[in-house]
Amino acid sequence: MSIFRFKALETVLTRTIPEVKRPSSKISDYFGANVFDKYKMQEYLPKDTYKTLLNSIESGTPIDREIAEHVSSAMKAWAMSKGVTHYTHWFQPLTGTTAEKHDSFFEPDSDGRAIEKFAGSALVQQEPDASSFPNGGIRSTFEARGYTAWDPSSPAFIFNKTLCIPTVFVSYTGEALDYKAPLLKAIAAVDKAATEVCQYFDKSVEKVTASLGIEQEYFLVDLALFNARPDLAITGRALFGHASAKGQQLEDHYFGSIPERVYAYMQDFETEALLLGIPLKTRHNEVAPSQFECAPIYEEINLAIDHNQLLMDLMDKVAKRHNFKVLLHEKPYAGINGSGKHNNWSLITNTGKNLLSPGKTPKNNLMFLTFFVNTIKAVHEHADLLRASIASVSNDHRLVANEAPPAIISIFLGAQLNDVLDEIESSRAIFKKVKEDPNLWFGIPKIPQILLDNTDRNRTSPFAFTGNKFELRAVGSSANSANPMTVLNTIVADQLTKFKIEVDKLIKKGDKKDVAILTVIKKYIKESKDIRFEGNGYSDEWAEEAAKRGLSNIKTTPKALDALVSEKSEKLFEEIGVFSKRESHARHEILLEDYFKKLQIEARVIGDLVTNVVIPAAIKYQSQVVENIKGLKEIGYSADFYQAQTYIIEEISTHLNFIKKNVQDMVEARKVAIKIEDAREKAIAYDETVKSFFEPIRYHVDKLELLVDDNIWPLPKFRELLFAK
Repeated sequence: MSIFRFKALETVLTRTIPEVKRPSSKISDYFGANVFDKYKMQEYLPKDTYKTLLNSIESGTPIDREIAEHVSSAMKAWAMSKGVTHYTHWFQPLTGTTAEKHDSFFEPDSDGRAIEKFAGSALVQQEPDASSFPNGGIRSTFEARGYTAWDPSSPAFIFNKTLCIPTVFVSYTGEALDYKAPLLKAIAAVDKAATEVCQYFDKSVEKVTASLGIEQEYFLVDLALFNARPDLAITGRALFGHASAKGQQLEDHYFGSIPERVYAYMQDFETEALLLGIPLKTRHNEVAPSQFECAPIYEEINLAIDHNQLLMDLMDKVAKRHNFKVLLHEKPYAGINGSGKHNNWSLITNTGKNLLSPGKTPKNNLMFLTFFVNTIKAVHEHADLLRASIASVSNDHRLVANEAPPAIISIFLGAQLNDVLDEIESSRAIFKKVKEDPNLWFGIPKIPQILLDNTDRNRTSPFAFTGNKFELRAVGSSANSANPMTVLNTIVADQLTKFKIEVDKLIKKGDKKDVAILTVIKKYIKESKDIRFEGNGYSDEWAEEAAKRGLSNIKTTPKALDALVSEKSEKLFEEIGVFSKRESHARHEILLEDYFKKLQIEARVIGDLVTNVVIPAAIKYQSQVVENIKGLKEIGYSADFYQAQTYIIEEISTHLNFIKKNVQDMVEARKVAIKIEDAREKAIAYDETVKSFFEPIRYHVDKLELLVDDNIWPLPKFRELLFAK
């Protein structure tokens, strides 16, 4: 194994940088070339069909079979003109990755001749095996039928010479088995609720679209070094490894000059992404060594999430051309920053108004204030559910570390907006008879014009307002953003619906509309004040203060997931129409299983590496030291002369004995945990018993790494993984 390590390092030193050729020097020449977008539709579809399809996409009305036949024929013609021979329904099952089953356009006719065919029925619906994907007990193994159904709001694209058609995935009995179906329901709900509230301010608003920009952090490691680390290859993170002498402490990597080899990789995957219509805008070095970030321009939320899922797959495939491996695990290396996926969310009207962007007039300010405060209120009411939406075994490594938002859900607004809300809360103006005043806003607090950069950033806040949007910073780098975005849009839709009911009641009693709106806003500001926090989310003082405020601090996934199946959440999801009770419980079960299965894999990898790699290497070096002592004894040296060697032998034995015993105890704990039937109890057992052995074992393995001869140590070290060019 040590030979493998040094061979890998030799390979790294001989790497060459592949030449990257862009289709054109102008991105506008090739952006979206591999997407069946509106422009391609116009080119390949009859005019009336195109208008009907566009109307269906914008209004959400079903597409009839005749239109589907026209679209499938046009898609096939376009795809074949680009050399495509196969198509697939591209969907997002609850594995966290994407799935696809390829079918050929080729079909024999009745005379046995070859023809290319793609029927409308094949476009609209297919039938993959529903029992082979995570379903939380919704489908038994013998009940295999499930359906993928075309999502026309997300355009088809060509990837790996295959026509990919974005779809939802549902069971034979109608339950959602994917991330997209509930997201689309949540998007529709927030559209309806927000549009109704917008009518208070602007009657021309007919639709509200949730927008999203996803910042994607990731690590790169040379493929040869990655393959020499079984723990990285199997679990996505280094289960052992002593900290490098140089890590991120000099803060010299962040926004630094991008390494030449990495730059070539970035150019390559950006080009592929742009061809697929993914509007990547930003690239830079992140804080940790070998950590980077890319970010797109904002898009409609469903499309943004599809693009991010596609981007993660694309980054991994392109990395192989550059002999890199992309690490999307939230914490691949202990002791340095992990990776997140910041979700920047806002609401945009069909008239082009960003509802979270204040205007210069009182009317626009009140409109902003309405959506701003309702979002805060929604997060306050459902903070535990939002925490559950970002929970995973890998993200737990970030949320309790002083490098990312903590597990306590809070909202950062900045001093200016905090002062505005405090002023409104304390003001008595709205209780005066302002409805009789010709100047309605006389004496009522006004919001000053708020610029995009009106306040400092707070990187410790899980949910921060950043000028014209809210940034959910706690999403993990490997996550499907559909999960937290489904929750966020659901809770905001619910809150806006309740807001309208309360305002309408006051108006019915005789209050003027603006007074009624401000009255309810003031009430919400007071009720949700506990969730607002401007300070250091990493501090012990905040944890104590949060507890006094009644805010939860749920640090591990199994208990965080309880919020998914609480009576409050079940009622919320059913009323908004996002999940049935059965679907909520199925997802709870799936996420718990994902949690304990990943810990089970990590425990097994630890056992394998310790037994087959670490212990043999340590014994080999210890034996060499023993031979050295024997030689010194033979030529007459006293024990004082080889005290250091004796110390090394004793230290190695101490660490080996600890490691061996604790691995055995861990295996026994795993045997107990695996027999537990209840998924929640099993996940908690893995968390509290099996996982409790990981760090102590790691500590002693890392001490051995410092003791054992570098020529014998088998696993690539952090200094090599992080700094090898």
